[in-house]
Amino acid sequence: MSAKKYVFRILWLLAPLLVAACMPQPEVSVEILPRWEALFQKEDGWTGADGAYSLALSDDQILWLFGDTWIGPIVGGRHENATIVNNSIGIQRHKNPAEALVEFYYGKTPDGKPAAFIQPADGRGWFWIYHGIRTSEGLFLFLVQIIRTGGESDLGFDVIGNWLAHVSNPHDPPAQWHIEQHKIPWSRFSVSGDTLFGSALLEDDGYIYIYGITEEIISGFPQKHMILARVPESRLGDFDRWRFFDGSRWVPDFANASRLIGQIANEYTVSFQSGLDKFVVVYSENGFSENIVLRLAPEPYGPWDEPVIFYQCPEANWYEGIICYAAKGHPDISMTSDELIVTYIANSMDFYQMAADARLYRPRFLRVSFGVQTEN
Repeated sequence: MSAKKYVFRILWLLAPLLVAACMPQPEVSVEILPRWEALFQKEDGWTGADGAYSLALSDDQILWLFGDTWIGPIVGGRHENATIVNNSIGIQRHKNPAEALVEFYYGKTPDGKPAAFIQPADGRGWFWIYHGIRTSEGLFLFLVQIIRTGGESDLGFDVIGNWLAHVSNPHDPPAQWHIEQHKIPWSRFSVSGDTLFGSALLEDDGYIYIYGITEEIISGFPQKHMILARVPESRLGDFDRWRFFDGSRWVPDFANASRLIGQIANEYTVSFQSGLDKFVVVYSENGFSENIVLRLAPEPYGPWDEPVIFYQCPEANWYEGIICYAAKGHPDISMTSDELIVTYIANSMDFYQMAADARLYRPRFLRVSFGVQTEN
């Protein structure tokens, strides 16, 4: 290759970065939203959960998806005679928090005790609900299957499966939902790291973009990277139609999926911010961190700008053992084109500490407002 051609190729590869460096960067301001938080501060029944994905069921209904969930009374600011089930949902009516109501749903055992809303059809372990989407074919929910290891792994549990649940009648009350479970063939779980899908979903230009993570274990710690698939909007349940982004093309082999972002979390969101005319990803830095991060891109697949830490969770300083995680954006409840409602969870590594402080383990709400910084 001649020197002239080499220089031209380098400039061509750098062009997107040079253009991005010259573009005005958004200014970000953050406001805490106590009125939103009050919708999830219950004293009996559903009294707290993590996860907290959301999606639109209709123009005036929002479906909330939760992981492990407290069921039972709060007395004197602590969970008393309560139990934890592995997942639950909520249906919010009205988008304005001054008018909104949220009804919570979970399952029941044959003797009437609380149980998870969705349980594995194969009877193994339990599900945590990741993101979901309403399409012309019904409601789809991504599920991660977990088993307890009795302390054999660092966290006392292992991920063993990744499923796609199809609800064919989401217009009916949740207790009447007909749910089919289909195992996602592209997921992999091993001591060398996991690969799974459903971390975030986005519909754009006739396609559903299915975001996930793949891991590599470095010095005993998993390093997580964003990966991406897409499928026509009406074919989400047809795994043969999934295609994976290899950095420049959409290919049928998931093993060729490119790592698009590093230091990401298992749970995150990607949405289109019309006020910026860009896509935004929101996540907790490295999965567990007081730092909540966003990155911007011109397309659903990138290229992604450098990360911006826009908020540090104050709960991390309450006392030793507090962890913050599960940061997500919620475009379906955001009211204007220049804002994004964001949630995160504050928890404790000490279960008894978490049970004794009901302020923990509930969604915390932020309004992130975007402005464009003009050049002087």
